Amino acid sequence: MKQNAIIPIFIPHKGCPNDCVFCNQKKITARQKPFEISDVRGRIEEYLPTLLGRGLSTLEIAFFGGSFTGIPLEEQQAYLAVAKEYKDRGLVQRIRLSTRPDYIDDRILENLRIWGVDLIELGVQSLDPEVLRRSNRGHGPQIVYESAAKIREAGFELGIQLMIGLPGDTKEKSLYSVREAVGMKPAVARLYPTVILKETALYEDWKSGRFQPFSQEAMVDVTKEMYRILRDAGVNVIRVGLKSTDLISGKEGSAAVAETYHPAFRQLICAELAKEELERQLTALLAEGTGRPPEERERMAGQERSQVRERTAPGGGNSRRRVLFSSCGESFSDMIGNRGSNRAYFEEKYPELLFRFCRDDSLGQERYRAEWDQRTGRRPDR
Repeated sequence: MKQNAIIPIFIPHKGCPNDCVFCNQKKITARQKPFEISDVRGRIEEYLPTLLGRGLSTLEIAFFGGSFTGIPLEEQQAYLAVAKEYKDRGLVQRIRLSTRPDYIDDRILENLRIWGVDLIELGVQSLDPEVLRRSNRGHGPQIVYESAAKIREAGFELGIQLMIGLPGDTKEKSLYSVREAVGMKPAVARLYPTVILKETALYEDWKSGRFQPFSQEAMVDVTKEMYRILRDAGVNVIRVGLKSTDLISGKEGSAAVAETYHPAFRQLICAELAKEELERQLTALLAEGTGRPPEERERMAGQERSQVRERTAPGGGNSRRRVLFSSCGESFSDMIGNRGSNRAYFEEKYPELLFRFCRDDSLGQERYRAEWDQRTGRRPDR
């Protein structure tokens, strides 16, 4: 399947009117100074040779890191003029940028339209008033609805960025935010679990005990549900979790604290969703033809599990039924789980069964199938 690629141009904190409690853009982007206009062409030329000719469906230039529409209009135009040149030459197909909801108006949007911008991502973070206030966002939720509507009415694609676990946040508030975001009809979304970075107000609050982050288990639980809501609504979730950089996850000098950063957070989420879908199908398989209510089936299954070790002990034979789990290649690692977590889960919970994990590229991405395995004998996974 052809993929998209992005040439990222980071302008950390440039144009941003205030300091949110969680923000340290220099740490997140691993860049200590913003791109000057003269750097933009060099970055594009650096990336192009490695991306052209790879059969990509779309190549984009993206301005990330700050609040792009908060910088002076003349600077916006100078940045965008370079990007538009490459778009006009057909070397890239799209231009995108990220900004704050309170830095959108008709004049700004008209300027972005002239310079060929296709997609505008809003750093929404939350739609709960208390969370926005305690995070020092400097605006309330109403401006988010207004800006999102203006972006779509002006003909741009809309992107929404949400954070989970900010001060004052709860699972219910995060789920409310994502459902409200779906109502804005974004084309893409990003989900960012809150990471405590050094040299931020949130870091000081954590050190003093005023802020307690979500546990990893709680963060996975709520983000999984948010991902599912977006996916089921047809929104393309293009990122889950901060991108790994040396400054965030390096062995020395890591900027993240309190174990709030996981380098494979998206896989944790997608693996949980894969596990739930496979178990749903497995439960249906086990129920086939029994005609028994779920409670009785579970009781009988428990009895069989308690006896299975006797049947599978050395010299006791092996009467376990075989189950085949399948996914396409792109989803295979999610089906297996981070560090084999899903494999271990099913083998421990269902010792009366033998499991095989197989690749089947006729299945779509994030589509899984559980069925009785008709093969005799076992071979390594493929």
